[in-house]
Amino acid sequence: MVRRRHRGQRGFTLIELIVVFAILALLISLAVPRYFAHIDRAKEATLRQDLHVMRDAIDKFHGDKGRYPASLEELVSERYLRSVPVDPLTESAATWRSVSPPADADAGGELYDVRSGAQGNARDGRAYAEW
Repeated sequence: MVRRRHRGQRGFTLIELIVVFAILALLISLAVPRYFAHIDRAKEATLRQDLHVMRDAIDKFHGDKGRYPASLEELVSERYLRSVPVDPLTESAATWRSVSPPADADAGGELYDVRSGAQGNARDGRAYAEW
């Protein structure tokens, strides 16, 4: 026997809705972990690039002036950087850690190298503060 729906009985059955939600839940459970892993990889790549740019600016400053800059702000004021980049892991431009020049380097200044102030380790196991 074939049932016919009456005009007032439109819509989906409960079983149809459960099947659709189960399929959606399965697809979401597969996609979400990949999404967050992709975001973490992008943040690490951005951190590497920012460190490379700032270290290059420090080296150029040292080559031009014969001394190391006092801070990242001096690099910005002297136009070696447009602005201090935001650390992608801490989401702040104020968390960069400056490394002083070695004692045997007689070049003045206080900013020999720069490191991230982020806590934790990267996907390769190294601490972000060691990069």
